[in-house]
Amino acid sequence: MNTKKVSSNIIKLAHGAGGVLQEELISFITKNITFKSVNKGIGVKELDDGATIPLENYEQEIVITADGHTVYPLFFPGGNLGTLSVCGTINDLIMMGAQPIALTSIVIVEEGFKFKLLEKIINAFNFKAKEANIAIIAGDTKVMPKGTLNDMIMATTGIGIKDKNIKVLDSNLKLGDKIIVTGSIGDHGTALIGSREGLNISTDLNSDVGHLLEIYNALKEDISNNNIHAMKDPTRGGIAGALNDWANKSDVSIVLEEDKIPIKKQVNAICEMLGLDPFGIASEGRALMSVDHIRAEEILSKIKSTSIGKDAEIIGVVKSDNPKRVLLNTIVGGTRFVDMPLGEPIPRIC
Repeated sequence: MNTKKVSSNIIKLAHGAGGVLQEELISFITKNITFKSVNKGIGVKELDDGATIPLENYEQEIVITADGHTVYPLFFPGGNLGTLSVCGTINDLIMMGAQPIALTSIVIVEEGFKFKLLEKIINAFNFKAKEANIAIIAGDTKVMPKGTLNDMIMATTGIGIKDKNIKVLDSNLKLGDKIIVTGSIGDHGTALIGSREGLNISTDLNSDVGHLLEIYNALKEDISNNNIHAMKDPTRGGIAGALNDWANKSDVSIVLEEDKIPIKKQVNAICEMLGLDPFGIASEGRALMSVDHIRAEEILSKIKSTSIGKDAEIIGVVKSDNPKRVLLNTIVGGTRFVDMPLGEPIPRIC
């Protein structure tokens, strides 16, 4: 039995917020699982965006992802709990190189919650699934006593399918790969800050919450030909968490160019006001990609041709020096490390 000690004897909010503390919690929960994969597919051990079940005697495999959604407030600029639940699940499947085909849905509601609010959330959930041409095939509903739950949470399972030869994995970065981000970073987390009680922040910033199917469809050929080696949506922990995860699992370094990373003025302003690092703030409608350097400009052009990828940029490169680290070449000419966040500085962002 694994007897590694945890850093605290209680669960903290930060344990569910990405970064180092969440890794500790996940390790504690999963350390004694006996069977961690099926048919030698990707499973719990890899801690990727999803798992795979290779089908014997077929050239394809099933891709499965599971996600809990506890965002607060339930309604935020640009979306709500229902929108986020569908889009986040779809995006996790896409990050594995899979075509999403179906969802399951678990709805847990607190006693006293208003039907008119539930209707708005479920309508948004159903609308986004229909928009993506994805079936909702199963689910469960529970009601908790008043005072034991803060309004409502949802949990989803996503089901997709992909060819076995497609290898889009956190551990699959190659030396020389170019790092692409499909749009501005940190929009979701900072938009939520402005909508929370007591902070008195006025902004026109909306969450970037949305599914990435348009970009997936534009890049199907490159995904099939393994020109895209890794994809990840930088949710909890932001791009700092996602890129450090890649560098660690692939045993490489990632060198970023600060002047190439798209960040909206509103995001920078809110982060400066509150002392936050935009690199650690969540996005819910963006993807990071590690792509073959020869095909990078062509792949970037395809992303930019979509309505949701117009602000995409090549922001860095994969190197061998300083393995397992992420470095940033700053605008002023220096270089600094971009560390794995301890946790998402904004709780309950997804």
